[in-house]
Amino acid sequence: MRRICALAALAGMTWTVPAAAAPVGAVPAAKARALLLTPLTITRVQDLDFGTVMTSSTAGMVAINATSGARTTSGGVTGLSSALGQRARFAGAGTPGQQVFVLLVPPPVLTNGTGDTIDVLAMSLDGSPIRTIDSSRAFFVGVGGVLSVAADQAEGLYSAEFEIYADYQ
Repeated sequence: MRRICALAALAGMTWTVPAAAAPVGAVPAAKARALLLTPLTITRVQDLDFGTVMTSSTAGMVAINATSGARTTSGGVTGLSSALGQRARFAGAGTPGQQVFVLLVPPPVLTNGTGDTIDVLAMSLDGSPIRTIDSSRAFFVGVGGVLSVAADQAEGLYSAEFEIYADYQ
């Protein structure tokens, strides 16, 4: 009798299977995006030139302003007006509106053909190392520097290469 009651009770039950839940989308919908940038270029427009200077028995310095290109001298160094010098200039190009970080790597010395050296005290950019590319796709960089000229520095044409890099931020 128990079996019959149990079977009757089971027969009276309705088996319900839960309905599958309806999928729900994110609100608002997610977006995928990619910003494609033009590869950067940076090109030398003009070299950094400290001009022609005369030395003496007193040490001194010669500097080129990174913004204006103006030359100044101090101590026993005299600048000649026949060759005033100039700042270095670089032109860069890339995607308009993007920021670029400019890195300057100066040489430690300038060297002449016989191995004599002049210490590079500093080299600098004309303003912040962060540049924004303008609507014409361009940015510009000026570079200046300061040389320490020893007393009775040997004559000659002194030079060295330096590096400048640009990278998107």
